[in-house]
Amino acid sequence: MRLRGAFTVGVAGAMVLAGCSSTSEPDSPPVDASALAASVTEGGVVGHLEQLQTIAENNNGNRAAGTSGYDDSVDYVAQVLEDKGFDVETPEFEFHNFDVRTEALRSGDRDFEVRALAYSPSTGPDGITARLVPAPKDESPGCEVTDYDGLDVTGAIVLVNRGVCPFAAKQQLASERGAAGVIVVNNEDGPMNGGTLGDPDVGKVPTGGVSKADGAALEQAGGDVTLTLDTTTESSTARNVIAQTKTGSTEDVVMVGAHLDSVPDGPGINDNGTGVAATLETAVQLGGSPDVDNAVRFAFWGAEELGLLGSEAYVNSLSEDQRNDIALYLNFDMLGSENAGYLAYDGDNSDNVGEGPGPEGSAGIERTFTEFLQNNGVAADGTDFDGRSDYGPFIEHGIPSGGVFSGADETKTPEQSQKWGGTPDVVYDENYHSATDTLENVNRAALAKNAAAVAYAVGVYAESLAGPNGVPTGADREKARAAE
Repeated sequence: MRLRGAFTVGVAGAMVLAGCSSTSEPDSPPVDASALAASVTEGGVVGHLEQLQTIAENNNGNRAAGTSGYDDSVDYVAQVLEDKGFDVETPEFEFHNFDVRTEALRSGDRDFEVRALAYSPSTGPDGITARLVPAPKDESPGCEVTDYDGLDVTGAIVLVNRGVCPFAAKQQLASERGAAGVIVVNNEDGPMNGGTLGDPDVGKVPTGGVSKADGAALEQAGGDVTLTLDTTTESSTARNVIAQTKTGSTEDVVMVGAHLDSVPDGPGINDNGTGVAATLETAVQLGGSPDVDNAVRFAFWGAEELGLLGSEAYVNSLSEDQRNDIALYLNFDMLGSENAGYLAYDGDNSDNVGEGPGPEGSAGIERTFTEFLQNNGVAADGTDFDGRSDYGPFIEHGIPSGGVFSGADETKTPEQSQKWGGTPDVVYDENYHSATDTLENVNRAALAKNAAAVAYAVGVYAESLAGPNGVPTGADREKARAAE
């Protein structure tokens, strides 16, 4: 699961659609959701985690996108799926990995918090020292070349308010007038998180962002400032793994996904080996030619930790008709956190927190998970569609989505601890994005429960999209998505 507000990336190109016909005959009895859930055992799931752990150990301790550890992970997953009779593709996409070594800003004897905008050119490790020149605060600050009429910004660092035009336009115009750097002032309280110039090719001068309060303090102080944004941007490629059953309607595809990459700092066994292993074992138990009404398409995404790049590349590669053939998307990212929560994406926004409800049909998906967990002794809570995992590109296109989640860097409440066990007032996963995200620190009991929920939901929707927990089909689907 990617870190909220991480600086990353753009996709330069991507690939393919697994769009198979449903001419093959089933090679198994009709799928039963409860039986499929029972077949996905802790032992089967852990077996895949052992393989992913070994891959990381053999490849500098991680499985990050663009590394040999990630490539070996792709090969492992693809081989398992091919052996079970799936049609498998590994489409490649290009991505830009933006890395920040140092972010620093000093005025006089005071240090300010500054965030590099993604794809900002580098100042180098020593930074740049220059006079600070505020741009006019008009209705379109720094968005018109005339904003700098009569203002000498040659060799200066321009302080400009956020708003109206893209960050890229602000820094380009300042650069054209000779500025050496740009600091963008947030238009709301808090730091400038997640800002981007959009593409490596548009970056002209080092560009960072500061909070509204710090912007005011910098302007009041005036004089020279030293800005250090030591950054690099590297282009690379990664692959997704896409596998689809040879049976079931390809006009009502049940899509199931988990990101396959780790962060560079560790092997990524909970984040997200657990989601991968549960999804992969569900595919193994389902088989490549099951007796289902709806085709099931499994996806293992690359470069999620760099900004949902693999899933974004895939969804953007599809035509509108191809996206409409996807009935729903199920996402699984972290299922065995050490201090585990039991969380289902809040499809109906009943918690009234954050980003609001998912697309029409997401509420039914949430109920499918919560009812299954409830019947197995677990009272799940909701969790917001906060944009931190690969459902993001799907809900942007109105595709109903859902999934279960055991928590990342948020804190377990005393009430949750009383319901589920574990330690209150401690984060769900203290090993998140670290070298200790290993199999040893996976909560196997939570993983087993969540993996069963994965398989159950796949079985439910592979059998039917109808019923009180169903999702729109046919003309209702087109109408629902047109309204998004």
